[in-house]
Amino acid sequence: MLASLLTSPSLSALPACPQIFGHGGYPTGPNAWERDQVRQPNNPTAIRRYKAWGASGVEADLQLTKDGTKAVMWHNTSTWGLTGTKKNITDIWWAAGDTALQGRTINRGLFPGETVYTFRAWLTAMKSAGMVGLVEIKPEARQSLLSSDATIKSRAWAEVLGPVKESYRSQEIILYSHDGAITAELRRQVSAAGLSQVLSGGPVWPEVTDWEEPPPSWRLNENAWQTALQSGAKRVATDYTPQLKTWLQGKCQ
Repeated sequence: MLASLLTSPSLSALPACPQIFGHGGYPTGPNAWERDQVRQPNNPTAIRRYKAWGASGVEADLQLTKDGTKAVMWHNTSTWGLTGTKKNITDIWWAAGDTALQGRTINRGLFPGETVYTFRAWLTAMKSAGMVGLVEIKPEARQSLLSSDATIKSRAWAEVLGPVKESYRSQEIILYSHDGAITAELRRQVSAAGLSQVLSGGPVWPEVTDWEEPPPSWRLNENAWQTALQSGAKRVATDYTPQLKTWLQGKCQ
């Protein structure tokens, strides 16, 4: 009986289920940061939450502190959403000075009390959770990654690629950027380091909604999800991780 069910036309016709990559929705429009609920999986608590919701990987955000001295996981240009004096991430040090980033904690949204993690510590948490890491290098990182000062530039890229070199053989890491100049330099740097594999394997992004707070209905994306599923997408990124996980039930195998 079980064998017949497993070979039934209805089941065999179902497409393979894609892996879900959870992404923390961010508002659009003027002063979007004021409405940000810090949903991004940039810390271990968020990583575990997204995994519990059904994600196999997450998209998180890498920035660099002043002069490329520390690669950290944070999404806003400034420390908005964190305790302490509001400062741009690129203007402060990780551990030095009275505006240091280390030790600040999230003061709003889904993960209050969590702190900012270094890229290396975040990768350790991702490995422990068995999650694939899709890492966006934020445009603000141009300050150091594209610096005309060779010392700053070299230090910044070491902060990005050093942790990757340490762990890419034991966990999947994918790097990308929406900034064209950073993307071009990233390709050059990873090629020189023999790490070109970290540029491939990312998910498709089918959703049609612009995120807002409170979030728009996930149902607005159903047609886009269906198209992605029918096209054979192996990985799908979403702002609606638990809803997509539930929606896929019975539609794939």
